[in-house]
Amino acid sequence: MRRSNLPAELNRFVGRAGEQDGLSRLLTESRLVTVVGVGGVGKTRLALRTASAAQNRYADGVRLAELSGLRDPDLLALALVEALGLTDHTLRTARETLIEHLAERRLLLVVDGFEHLVEECAPLVRELLRAAPGLTVLAAGRRPLRVDGEAVFTLTPMDDEDAARLFTERASAAGASAADAEAVRELCRRLDGIPLALELAAGRLPVLTVEQVLHRLDDRFRLLTDGTRGALPRHQTLRTAIGWSHELCTPEERLLWARLSVFAGPFDLEAMEYVCGGTDLPADRVVDVLGGLVAQSLVLREETAAGPRYRMLDTIVAYGAEWLAALGDTRRMRRRHRDWYMGLATWCELEWFSPRQAEVAANTEAALPNLRAALELCLEQPDEAHLAQHLAGTLWFYWAGCGRLSEGRHWLDRALALDSEHSGHTAARLKALWVLGYVAILQGDSTAAVAALHECREGARRAGNPVAEAYATHRMGCLALLSDDMPRAEELIGRALKAYRELGELNSNVLMGQVELGMARVFQGDLEGAVALCAEVREICEERGERWTRAYALYVLAYAAWTRGDHGEARALLGECVTINHTFHDLVGLVLAIELLGLVTASEGDPAEAAVLQGAALPVWDAVGLQLFGSGCFNGPRAVCERQAGELLGPENYGASVREGRGLSLDEAVDRALRERRDPATGARGGEARRPFRTTVPETRKPAGSPTGKGGEAAGR
Repeated sequence: MRRSNLPAELNRFVGRAGEQDGLSRLLTESRLVTVVGVGGVGKTRLALRTASAAQNRYADGVRLAELSGLRDPDLLALALVEALGLTDHTLRTARETLIEHLAERRLLLVVDGFEHLVEECAPLVRELLRAAPGLTVLAAGRRPLRVDGEAVFTLTPMDDEDAARLFTERASAAGASAADAEAVRELCRRLDGIPLALELAAGRLPVLTVEQVLHRLDDRFRLLTDGTRGALPRHQTLRTAIGWSHELCTPEERLLWARLSVFAGPFDLEAMEYVCGGTDLPADRVVDVLGGLVAQSLVLREETAAGPRYRMLDTIVAYGAEWLAALGDTRRMRRRHRDWYMGLATWCELEWFSPRQAEVAANTEAALPNLRAALELCLEQPDEAHLAQHLAGTLWFYWAGCGRLSEGRHWLDRALALDSEHSGHTAARLKALWVLGYVAILQGDSTAAVAALHECREGARRAGNPVAEAYATHRMGCLALLSDDMPRAEELIGRALKAYRELGELNSNVLMGQVELGMARVFQGDLEGAVALCAEVREICEERGERWTRAYALYVLAYAAWTRGDHGEARALLGECVTINHTFHDLVGLVLAIELLGLVTASEGDPAEAAVLQGAALPVWDAVGLQLFGSGCFNGPRAVCERQAGELLGPENYGASVREGRGLSLDEAVDRALRERRDPATGARGGEARRPFRTTVPETRKPAGSPTGKGGEAAGR
């Protein structure tokens, strides 16, 4: 894990030297510091700047949790889990995960944009601070959290000198000149030194002179205040500045601004063209109109892992939402937004079984705030329960393949709590049910899994839906695999695969079923049959460009190579497996591959490094859930590695190596697993073991001589 997830600065930080020093001092004196101030005053920018400068004081780094786009209070703790870079497949609550992770760490957590969730955020922050003595929280919002021990830092607008510097620099960046110093000072005074207002004004200089800006602001100052009695002057000034920018926009720009307010986070051009195009704003005009909003700093462009994305500051969004409501168009636009992201999810599900898997994962991650907004809209209307179920079920690949089980469970449970079976939309409910069963299996919740899969199978039979019945049967087989009932697992998964073939189904789920069947066979001693199944999967994946399922097939083949004593081939296969699973943030597959690499390393004659890798797997298992799924079949190879390495190293040295591995971050563990191995005696690269371990599992653990975790992964997948 990176020490920091703070975003890079897109333009130069101007002024605020005194405020930054003061905020830095407060961080040394208090474990909770909240920066408060009017919207647009620069709270976020100052907090991020200060956190970046202070990160060397925190051994476990700095993490940012951006909450402004979060609307569901139930996802608050999960949002913090994600901000910390954690993945938790267990049945622990997100709060429990946070407490366990933070308890022994020295870390600075920056919480930004919490004011709309303050009632939920305050008790959570209080609980974390009490449980984690090394935690410091730097919050930024429009009001304090009012938690014991909180130090409140009130950020006031810029002084005249800093305001003029900021305005002049931003004007220069826009390709304009602000030569009249007196006019600049007057403008900064009129805008009360509020950075957002200054930046909006600077964005107009390519068109207007400073004097013209002043004149127009003077003309509209009274007109564009909200007229609320008792409102703070600076609140009125900010609204004036935004309203003034709004008045200076063309009619098309104002309309696009209003329509963009339905987006809950970053959006791309295609989404914007579909959602915002239409009456009074043809789709082919949207990009040109967007250019005007970008030029005025009303819309920001940023690069992401999924490509260029656009976003608006919360204050700008709120103003646009008011105008959209005044137009009476909010409901229609939210539906268009929902429809686009329903379509995106459907496209991503189809493209998951293709060479574009990594692109799909990145696009889904970038779209998550908007997918949440789409799910929320579906859940608001009882007659649209089927849409919520369909969307939550369609995202199975993201919940299961990209480390999002807890969030997937949240949405699936909520969607299925609404009845759609008697509304003529049984297919959507059936899909959500088998996906819920899948997610519950991965979380180790067999009770919920059995209930969901049984309901899905019976409902599918009543509705005459053989596809849903096949998926329910498949996942029941996975549950049997986890329960060490290999004959039943083989029977159920085999039956599902037969149904898939008859129905013409071929996708990542189907191929994973073939790998899982291989697990059931290898657990029963049929290594040759298992390898044949997984070699076929590998070939199909290579033809289709599929990588996620391929990783698990490689895992089985690697174990077979280890059994034959071909440690070099096993290491090469596992190296690719680790890389793929880390790319998709699939911790289940990753931890299994790391553990098998430990066994291979032990067999190559390096017990100390093997113990390090076994130790590195432990915190990953903590995130996945019950270690080795509580299955005796999955424990055999790890037990062999522990015994053999322990015998050679002795208890003290073995324990020290395990502790070294346990102290590695996830990224460090992956780097350690992938680094080129040298023979511990000769220093040569890739040499065979000086003292190879025996390559069979003890007779009492014969069924576990299969690929350790892959069986578990098969069950999970």
